[in-house]
Order: sequence, then C-alpha cells, then structure tokens
Amino acid sequence: MIADELVEVVDPDERVVAVVSRAEMRRRNLAHRSTYVIVLGSQPAVLAHQRASWKDLWPSRWDLAFGGVCGVGEAWTEAASRELSEEAGIDAPLREVSKVAFASDETTVVGRMYETVHDGPFSFDDGEVVDHCWVTGGQLDEWSATHLLCDDARAFVLPYLRTRI
Repeated sequence: MIADELVEVVDPDERVVAVVSRAEMRRRNLAHRSTYVIVLGSQPAVLAHQRASWKDLWPSRWDLAFGGVCGVGEAWTEAASRELSEEAGIDAPLREVSKVAFASDETTVVGRMYETVHDGPFSFDDGEVVDHCWVTGGQLDEWSATHLLCDDARAFVLPYLRTRI
C-alpha cells in the first residue's frame, strides 16, 4: 500500500534525518525528496497530464511534470527515471535542470527538476494519469489559467517552461 511506503525525511541541506511512512510524512508535512520530469515534444510543447482522483496530494489536478517521492536510498536520477517509466511508460535520457524547493501547508519538498524530449507513444498503465495533452508555449498562459494545476507545478515548473518553450 502506498501509505506504507518508506520515505526519507530530509533537512534543507538534503541530509536524511529520519525514515518514516509516506502516510506519516503527509500527515506531519515533513520535508522529503521528490523528482520532477518535464516531457517536451520535438515541436516545442510540454506534455501536461491530469492526476488521478485517488492521489494523496492534489487529486485530479493537472501537472506539467511527471515524478514523485524518492525511495529510501534511491539516487535522484534513478528516481526520476523510475517515475517517468511508471507514469508515462517511457524511458528517455534526462537532463537535470535545477534543484527545487517547495513548501506549503500540504507538502514540503526538496527536489530535482529534469527535462527530456520525447514524442511518444506514451502509456499511462499505472493509473496515476487520467488525461493528457500537449501545450505549446503560445498556449501556456491561457491553458494554465483555465486548468487547476498542482501548486508546485505553478510555483516553479510553469515559470521555467515560460522561458523554455
């Protein structure tokens, strides 16, 4: 069960200070490691996707990056590649874009943002993604104003994409 998965709690310098269940991490809003993978098409556009209604954070919202919580002892790039494979059904070379940090009343993340270029096909077999679409740079502002985005995507993925596509 996803709530029972173990998660590393980290300090702002990314040092592991504890290992707890995912449920405890969410309940206490503990800082944890997470990855973000932006999928760009060869024609400048980002692959946006809608999260499933059963997700433990921001259910049914739209996201601009695939990714998620790193496993205990899992390397950043390994976690990003695993998440991309699980959520989008692709294996692709990743380029690290930046370190990221995000804190709200719902989650506290220390993370890494990556990007890759891939035109598909994609498969969303694990059920975490219920809809998807390509969004071009010219559509990005209007699209993001009319779709409920994950808070972290709005905070740092969207500004990055405005400079990228």
